[in-house]
Amino acid sequence: MASLNKVMVIGNLGTDPEMRFAPSGNPVTSFRIATTRTYTTPEGERRQETEWFTVVTWSKLAENCNQFLAKGRRAYIEGRLRTRTWEGQDGQRRFTNEIVANRVIFLDRPAAAPLPEEGEGEVQPEEEVQPEELPF
Repeated sequence: MASLNKVMVIGNLGTDPEMRFAPSGNPVTSFRIATTRTYTTPEGERRQETEWFTVVTWSKLAENCNQFLAKGRRAYIEGRLRTRTWEGQDGQRRFTNEIVANRVIFLDRPAAAPLPEEGEGEVQPEEEVQPEELPF
């Protein structure tokens, strides 16, 4: 039987992406992303829970994330969950879960162009199009 390890998250970046290079020279970028779930308790009180994830990207995706993402930006992350284990300086064994992303979609729109000054760049109204003129 096959197995599946897939994670999909939509949230806001809590840190600016940090790019570094693996010993092989391959770029790797990591950042933190937060998701928030809003729910109502049985008593009728609205509450929010925020969950934080560490995201790791590699190669061209790492370069794009480093260039186009920033703290506060919204993104869709798709990848697999990985657990890393290491020994801390105090001798204790440490664990961390992270998403190794294979797809990142930038959900924020680019900054809008400034509005033109009054009378500058005015657009003339077009003729009204009749339904029978539409090609579909």
